[in-house]
Amino acid sequence: MAHTFRIGGIHPSANKISAGVPITPAELPDIVHIPISQHIGAPAQVLVKRGDLVKVGTMIAKAGGFVSANIHSSISGTVQKTEEVVDAGGYKKTVVTIQSDGLDTWEESIDRSSEIVRETALSPEEIVKKIGELGIVGMGGATFPTQVKLMPPKGTKAELVIINGVECEPYLTADHRIMLERGEEIIIGATLLKKALGVSKAVIGVEENKPDAIKNLTQIAENYPGIEVIPLKVRYPQGGEKQLIDAVMRRQVKSGQLPISVGAVVQNVGTTLAVYEAVMKNKPLFERVVTVTGKDIKAPSNFLVRIGTSADKLIEAAGGLPENTGKVISGGPMMGKALVTTDVPVTKGTSGILTLSVKETKRKPMRNCIRCAKCVHVCPMGLNPAFLMRDTVYKEWDTLEKNHIMDCIECGSCSFTCPANRPLLDRIRQGKAVVGGIIRSRKS
Repeated sequence: MAHTFRIGGIHPSANKISAGVPITPAELPDIVHIPISQHIGAPAQVLVKRGDLVKVGTMIAKAGGFVSANIHSSISGTVQKTEEVVDAGGYKKTVVTIQSDGLDTWEESIDRSSEIVRETALSPEEIVKKIGELGIVGMGGATFPTQVKLMPPKGTKAELVIINGVECEPYLTADHRIMLERGEEIIIGATLLKKALGVSKAVIGVEENKPDAIKNLTQIAENYPGIEVIPLKVRYPQGGEKQLIDAVMRRQVKSGQLPISVGAVVQNVGTTLAVYEAVMKNKPLFERVVTVTGKDIKAPSNFLVRIGTSADKLIEAAGGLPENTGKVISGGPMMGKALVTTDVPVTKGTSGILTLSVKETKRKPMRNCIRCAKCVHVCPMGLNPAFLMRDTVYKEWDTLEKNHIMDCIECGSCSFTCPANRPLLDRIRQGKAVVGGIIRSRKS
């Protein structure tokens, strides 16, 4: 029987409009703005200057610390400048701007053939090193540097690699398509992760609303020892690390602990594909699949996009911005962020571009909390969102920390289910930002 996580959860409409649309390469951009911080941790340090010539795959910024990631050029051309541009969150971030030469010349070290490479003589340490050198990060949204996850802290030991193929966020289908079109490379990537961590088994968790992906991966996995595909009941937010671990291993990660504390290392399927390409093809992470979708988009699509491409170019390629658009979201409707402008660069963590109509984005008037406890019932982290919102409004920072506000994964289940239309997630995000700052200053 298919498993799922045991605490909370909801069932929003899937709206997987683009699930049947094959991946197509997006048109190469004339210019890219590549952020030097596309990952959790320290920003990378810029290595290039105005006038430098670069190829596809040239390293343009070096990791700025242990928790950081290298950045590579996604086009060939000339470095124009290092400047600040608005990112998906509306904040100015440092980017390297590169003008294309129209040649799309790749670094010679990258294997561009379509032949699948199945064996490597690299040691576990060499695999981890290559993953770090080629800038691989978590592509499910968190963008945690992958090489760091593959170096468990002293006193901990990995028992199982879990590959996250859940893609529970409504509308998004990028992961679904790569599981169908790049299945064997994902399986090989999982084998590499097993080797890097010294474990004997990896499981790929996929929700049952993707039966074609489950069938495809299961058939391929028969030829790869120690790889198992596990169908999971459809339930949001099952793609969260702690929820997926609970569903697969029946173990719960305690407050403040990391997945490795229960022996798990979780990687997204897109990350796992990128690991394959890095180790077996020597290919840096300079492109990714992005879903461009919405109920009023003319041609919902799954594009293979070069990092630094402007989001408005992708919307244009999908038929243009619908006239009735109320919001454009980077990511999905539950955890994504509304864009202040569509002229923002695609990054390693950009999973989708979603347009929502004015009708879909209109908020209903907020009413008083009726103490129904629906938000408590659906919270996958066992929190009390109503109280967390209240304490944020009254700036009770100590109380928020004691009530584990930092455990919130910002899934939006509470706001989704609230009959009083209270902006629970909005307020909790505000509270998390303040409490997180307090904790960081205390540690320093």
